[in-house]
Amino acid sequence: MGMIFESGIKFIDFSKDPNDLVEGSEGWKNLCKQVKEACESHGCFQVVYDKVPATLHDEMFKGVKDLFDVRDETKQKNISCKPCHGYIGKDSNFPLLESLGIENAPILDKARAFTDLMWPNGNPSFCETLNSMSIMMKELEGIIRKMIFESLGVKEYCNTNIKDSDYIFRVMKYKAPFSDHPTIGLPTHTDKNILTILYEDIQGLEVLSKEGKWIQVVPKQGKFLVIVGESLMAWSNGRMHAPKHRVMMTGEKDRYSYSQFSTPNELVYVETPKELVDEDHPLLYRPFKFLEYLRYFDANMHLANPLATYVGVGKV
Repeated sequence: MGMIFESGIKFIDFSKDPNDLVEGSEGWKNLCKQVKEACESHGCFQVVYDKVPATLHDEMFKGVKDLFDVRDETKQKNISCKPCHGYIGKDSNFPLLESLGIENAPILDKARAFTDLMWPNGNPSFCETLNSMSIMMKELEGIIRKMIFESLGVKEYCNTNIKDSDYIFRVMKYKAPFSDHPTIGLPTHTDKNILTILYEDIQGLEVLSKEGKWIQVVPKQGKFLVIVGESLMAWSNGRMHAPKHRVMMTGEKDRYSYSQFSTPNELVYVETPKELVDEDHPLLYRPFKFLEYLRYFDANMHLANPLATYVGVGKV
């Protein structure tokens, strides 16, 4: 069965048959093909992954809402030496947004360190919820990454690539603008990481198609949104598309979301495998370290295409 389109965003169902997620099965091969096509054409897709129970999403949103009620000075303790990894808020460029980051939340001690920082007596319940959700989202991301690598014919690189990854879990709140006129919650951007796995409660996210049309993402219970980042685009020699996207807010209801970003760790280079370079696909990007690029981007946000400026080979 082919992919289903909803509002222009492709939808892939991982939950129809457990055997579909058995590597090498016909169902697996079919899903690999669908994932590859979605990442090439749109750079994103929605996916149902029923291993994450609805009750866990409910607990996650409850905990996230409680988190944003914590005093501002406490939330501002969420700092990092890495750009885009700590607290974001009180910014005149996007005044509706407030966000916090938890590095490597699938590791219980990392999740606990964050909740201990936010609450004087810790928050064991939310710590467990955060850790469980991040583990499940990491598992989903790993499945999707395997499918992409296999579909590109370079699956032998996958295990090392995943092993050399870090993860940043972000929780986000967009304040209601109390207006029917669309208001920018988060400006147009591309993600810089490998893959983003996102879950949101109400509509607001828009993805720019290759044809230049903004497509609204309609969130539904149990559906994650998967977004290709620039690191995967570079690694795949441009085969995977990193789409521009933004958040536009209307109405009187705050919007909450949480996402997990997989990133190359500090020691490894993002380098295109030789198998993905040929006469029809000349090399587009020189090898680079993710954190060094992230710092370059943070200092050069005015650039229209910072990745191409930083490590592009010829005309990208």
